[in-house]
Amino acid sequence: MFYFIKKAVPVALLFCGLAALRLPDKRPVLYVIGDSTVQNSDGNGDNAYWGWGTLLKTFLDTTKIGLLNHAKPGASTRTFISEGRWEKVLTALKPGDFVLMQFGHNDQAAINDSTRAKGTLKGIGEENEQIFNLKTKLPETVHTYGWYMRRLIRETKEKGAIPVVCSLVPREKWTGNKVNRETDYVNWAGEVARSEGVSFIDINLLISQQWEAIGPAAVKTFFPGDHTHTNLSGALLNAATVAEGIRNAKDCPLNRFLK
Repeated sequence: MFYFIKKAVPVALLFCGLAALRLPDKRPVLYVIGDSTVQNSDGNGDNAYWGWGTLLKTFLDTTKIGLLNHAKPGASTRTFISEGRWEKVLTALKPGDFVLMQFGHNDQAAINDSTRAKGTLKGIGEENEQIFNLKTKLPETVHTYGWYMRRLIRETKEKGAIPVVCSLVPREKWTGNKVNRETDYVNWAGEVARSEGVSFIDINLLISQQWEAIGPAAVKTFFPGDHTHTNLSGALLNAATVAEGIRNAKDCPLNRFLK
């Protein structure tokens, strides 16, 4: 249903305000946080990798709300916090702002190695593991995916802002004409959102349904280099689907800021 979207978003719009921590007015701000599927640093052409986060601005009434995309390629819930990116967002948050979060891809990486060390423990429980981080050369307590998600949600609420949780976008992998869905991280994100009483947008399901409607051959054109990162056309479809998911979520106060 969103496949008709063309490449009509001005490039200047995509990067407006990305470097700033706050917008210079009284509008609430939507902070988008996540990984490379939400923000890519090399979106310089139609066939480069693009994330959906900044493109979401196309579907917002920007006279009423601003958008700042703080997602980081390669980030997991754990490293988004440990590398100080979350603190920058948290410092800027004010009552009435929103935090739209999508994590899961990089939480599946190794917990401890010398190059990335960004994975989290599986599940949503209180389990933890004490490690000596081979990358940072420092001791660290590693928690579950759900533990970090709860921290992001609760600290958002403490600032008087409103968290909205998204499931991770699907990878371009199929069994026949059905997209292979990553049910663990989808379910964990949903469980945490529901337990914390916040809105959950299952974009993994919604995007999968869009892809299945247009078929594997059409979807393949969205992926110039791998099975995870989309070009501009794919990112526009993802952004449109996120916006539609927000619009149809009756419990999501962010929907009143859509066009």
